[in-house]
Amino acid sequence: MTGEFKDKVALVTGAGSGIGAAIARELATGGAELVVADLEQESANRIVEGIRTSGGRAHAFAVDVADAEAVERMVDFAVRTCGDLHLAVNNAGIGGPSEPTADYPLDGWRKVIDVNLNGVFYGMKYEIAAMLKSGGGAIVNMASILGSVGFANACAYVSAKHALLGLTKTAAMEYAAQGVRINAVGPAFIDTPLLSKNLDDQVLGQLAGLHPIGRLGTPEEVSALTCFLLSGRASFITGSYHLVDGGYTTR
Repeated sequence: MTGEFKDKVALVTGAGSGIGAAIARELATGGAELVVADLEQESANRIVEGIRTSGGRAHAFAVDVADAEAVERMVDFAVRTCGDLHLAVNNAGIGGPSEPTADYPLDGWRKVIDVNLNGVFYGMKYEIAAMLKSGGGAIVNMASILGSVGFANACAYVSAKHALLGLTKTAAMEYAAQGVRINAVGPAFIDTPLLSKNLDDQVLGQLAGLHPIGRLGTPEEVSALTCFLLSGRASFITGSYHLVDGGYTTR
């Protein structure tokens, strides 16, 4: 335990695997008490068990972030269980269908927007209110490199991530004077189960080649940046978008 987040309560969505799990573990190592939220209860339970085994404090909560009432219950759970809320990472997201814009299915569009954009709005709506009662806090919204560049056959995902940046900047302006900092992180392609379980080695190799650094990123590399932005070391940083992309957007 490093103690950097001692006496802090943190909430991470999509924390049952990949980037979210890495962030939850790093925050717990820093001394934070965690609410590990995920669509799948079993996944959240597994991460909580690992944190507790390592001496940390964590609680699992199953949530569909596309459901505003469920998100409100999640934040209420964090406050009731832990006493306060100081830190939050709105990380839950989905990829969606891969189709050209004119052929993109309406149900796919709605689902991606509901999870990747509306879910972040719901999270901030209730997280900010709780943080104001706790004397301030910090939020990181998980965007993507596709918050700043396009990507063929992914109109819903790209649109949601671009909009997420505007949402982040607006909320950051509104609450900076009240002690709530809000930033966004933009990972490139990260070696997570979402990729490895759905793509073969050839496609993974092609994706790696899109990054000048020559490989995919790791969840821990995204977590390092995210946890810095949540920490007191980033006390003068708010309303901004930070890439962790292996040089992808330099192309």
